[in-house]
Amino acid sequence: MGTGIETAGVPEAAIPELVIISGMSGAGRSTAAKCLEDLGWFVVDNLPPALIPTMVELGARSQGNVARIAVVVDVRGRRFFDNLRESLADLESKHVTRRIVFLESSDEALVRRFESVRRPHPLQGDGRIVDGIDAERELLRELRGDADLVIDTSSLNVHELRAKMDAQFAGEEEPELRATVMSFGFKYGLPVDADLVVDMRFLPNPHWVPELRPFTGLNEEVAAYVFNQPGAKEFLDRYAELLQLIAAGYRREGKRYVTIAVGCTGGKHRSVATSEKLAARLASQGVETVVVHRDMGRE
Repeated sequence: MGTGIETAGVPEAAIPELVIISGMSGAGRSTAAKCLEDLGWFVVDNLPPALIPTMVELGARSQGNVARIAVVVDVRGRRFFDNLRESLADLESKHVTRRIVFLESSDEALVRRFESVRRPHPLQGDGRIVDGIDAERELLRELRGDADLVIDTSSLNVHELRAKMDAQFAGEEEPELRATVMSFGFKYGLPVDADLVVDMRFLPNPHWVPELRPFTGLNEEVAAYVFNQPGAKEFLDRYAELLQLIAAGYRREGKRYVTIAVGCTGGKHRSVATSEKLAARLASQGVETVVVHRDMGRE
């Protein structure tokens, strides 16, 4: 079986969509793949990377019966990684639409998951679980940088991960760009899957206003307080304009997903109010937008 995609005589419309699912062991690759399978994708688990172009070729010759293919790639060795890089270059040269979904998670969450099932990490050898995690993270560093969508599953359960996959892949038509606007609290750490980070701590904190403290940025009084502060509305206007430029560039580069993290101290007031306003602006510009409040209610 060759590794090139021979598309001569095959209509371009017949070439299937391709999603490559990869990421850290224990971060939820199987769950993500099962979600796509439930959405009607043809899913192949642990396919050797060198065979990905062949799978796409077979799909292209299926007379439309295999229109969407998802491949789970388990990169456990340097040779596998080199083969994946060669396959991706081959796909690009043949103008095959492909997307990479990378499942990420913190070291603490991964250790906890491996210990709960009493299984060793596939790369730990004679060392500890964290040694295997470090080795895999280093091996996947370049692939993570090339990913179209990075999902951090550190604090997600199976149902929440499925909801994220559904939000990105469900539906009949593929939108030009999808955005996740995520509020968060800096005191709980930066979201590792953020493409852009906004810091709203330059505005006064409603936490220090006794009558506003119990509420969140979803409350009208809190939102009014935030956006009545000097510079708040101007910031929103100018950042929305900046995002228009960034979104246009993402589209030109074929990037379909962006995560915008909006932070304040605790992720309860300023970041929540700003995330809601920013998401509404993006939606009005034709960007399909999902809002996630990571740390609201955590205090």
